[in-house]
Amino acid sequence: MSLELNTYDAVIFDMDGVLIDSEPLWKIAMEEVFREVGSTLTKADFQKTVGLRIDEVVRFWYDHEGWTGTTPEKIEGDIVERMGLLIRAHGKPLEGVPEMLQFLSEKRKKIGLATSSYAVLIEAVLEVLELSHFFDYTHSAEHEAYGKPHPAVYLTTAEKLNVSPVRCLVIEDSLNGIISAKAARMKVVCIPEKTHHIEPRLALADHRFESMTELLNALR
Repeated sequence: MSLELNTYDAVIFDMDGVLIDSEPLWKIAMEEVFREVGSTLTKADFQKTVGLRIDEVVRFWYDHEGWTGTTPEKIEGDIVERMGLLIRAHGKPLEGVPEMLQFLSEKRKKIGLATSSYAVLIEAVLEVLELSHFFDYTHSAEHEAYGKPHPAVYLTTAEKLNVSPVRCLVIEDSLNGIISAKAARMKVVCIPEKTHHIEPRLALADHRFESMTELLNALR
């Protein structure tokens, strides 16, 4: 299936693992905070919850492990705080991201961001990467009743961009994100995050590239 940019009025980006190499940072933050409540979970375990909203991740492991002496809300807040510090200390854009955003801007495409990460982390990422000026609208699934793989975060973003969902191209890295965008009737490019385990179901995406640079070259 060929990929023609003129088919779309907007391009909507996921954030973690698409704009920024943050998946390793999430795993560090979760491992450190979970260890503080006596957990023995490791980074390898977190593959099970990739793409979920952080409150859903915490609730999953809280129920699985049966921690005592704390609350999911406290754990969630500690992880988000730790992530903010890690992003500001180590955050950098993934290969080809600034060039892609510049290209889309020059082509006068609307640019959105739809992520499971909270708004405070969107702000941190775009500030550190110096990319805020490219985005017409950014949206966090924290403001939706359901996170990915529910399509709400993508549908709201399309509505705010004033673009039909079928005229939106999404760039994702995870299975939950792909399902979310497809459920919103959008076409999806998958650029797999390199620290994830191989996931055959990523083939659900309409297109697949190994890097943002490879995608940019295809669009050019």
